[in-house]
Amino acid sequence: MAKGGNTVKIVWDIVEPYARELGLRIWDVRFLKEGTQWYLRIFIDRDGGVSIDDCVDLTHAINQPLDEADPIEQAYCLEVSSPGVERELVRDEHFESSIGEKVKVKMIRPLEGKRDFSGILESYDGGDITVRFPEGDGITFRKKEAAWIKLDDFSM
Repeated sequence: MAKGGNTVKIVWDIVEPYARELGLRIWDVRFLKEGTQWYLRIFIDRDGGVSIDDCVDLTHAINQPLDEADPIEQAYCLEVSSPGVERELVRDEHFESSIGEKVKVKMIRPLEGKRDFSGILESYDGGDITVRFPEGDGITFRKKEAAWIKLDDFSM
């Protein structure tokens, strides 16, 4: 049985071949507790977007392999979904493929007196992120200093 971060890696390794077979990419896998309930959330993507049928198809494809591998000790709810329009950038490949895109950033602690920023993701270098503002200036910070960074498809 896996614990903590190992659970996500094990589940990713089990699920990825089934997603690929369906023409999907795994965007992210999260195993977390909300209240008294555990959730295994698998976010999928594909060029042109994800449909509800894609989510259903992957759910059906992975139910048995997950049950057989039994990587999670406790009971949990399985959710398969799209990462959404304002998808959170988490993994290195998310940042690398989003250079030049509009992003929103919420900092853990204020940076230059602000916690919320919007701009263009200018660069990502192993955890150093530069966001350029519409006015032309920008900020550079460590990924770990941000509470979250999301694509911003609704502003600017």
